[in-house]
Amino acid sequence: MTVASAPAAAGGGRTLPAEHPGPWLRRYHDSPARAEATLVCLPHAGGSASFYFPWSQALSTRYEVIAVQYPGRQDRHREACAASIAELAEATAAEVAAAVPADRPLVLFGHSMGAVVGFETVRALERLAAAGPGTVRAPDLFLASGRRAPALSRDDGIHRLPDRALLDELKKLGGTDLRMLDDPELFQLVVPTIRADFAAVETYRPAPDARVGCPVVALIGDSDPRVSAEQGAAWRDHTAGDFALRVFPGGHFYLAEQQRDVLATVTAHIDALAAG
Repeated sequence: MTVASAPAAAGGGRTLPAEHPGPWLRRYHDSPARAEATLVCLPHAGGSASFYFPWSQALSTRYEVIAVQYPGRQDRHREACAASIAELAEATAAEVAAAVPADRPLVLFGHSMGAVVGFETVRALERLAAAGPGTVRAPDLFLASGRRAPALSRDDGIHRLPDRALLDELKKLGGTDLRMLDDPELFQLVVPTIRADFAAVETYRPAPDARVGCPVVALIGDSDPRVSAEQGAAWRDHTAGDFALRVFPGGHFYLAEQQRDVLATVTAHIDALAAG
């Protein structure tokens, strides 16, 4: 991974070097100087920016791919976890507004908890763009993955489960390295972060009639135990723009099982921005 103190100048065939503009954002691969869009990816509860490393590897030849690193994990493990979705969203929006060029399409993708963080981040970026026209770009597209619509948010009590029951729930959802879950010492290291994330998302309640202005695409797995097609389709009530629902084979972490098809879908929707 390349780390540079300053981006390369735009123009010619040069690329913008991968860098970490502050603790919140990760660029794992160089992106084209004239990238077709910026794609910002938000991870699930207990997840980290590195979940999207394969996405960066696959898409950075065309787009600037940025992954969000929440506090309380990996290189930010000494920091306190955020207490709420609002806290995560406001901080993410401020970092994205400061680091992302305003002259190209901006797309956000969030999975599971990342979907509600992404939704509130889009709303925060829209407010910033309205307050400072031309300096901050309002997102052009939001992709909400593996999460019921915000209006259907509820407290499932996962963050209050005893360790053994919490472990069983994580295994049921998949997406977490089983070697980590089955190692008692490792599990005890990560369980506070997992609980904090679940507490943030389970206590999240959107503002009445909360909507974004950009189009929304909801993506779900057809055997996800936590999100039905009806619950995914309810995202249409949270946008003033176009809406689409995409259903893939698989469970809660269908996007790992169907990575090629998911990336093709994401790319098609981003490319449609330019065509539109």
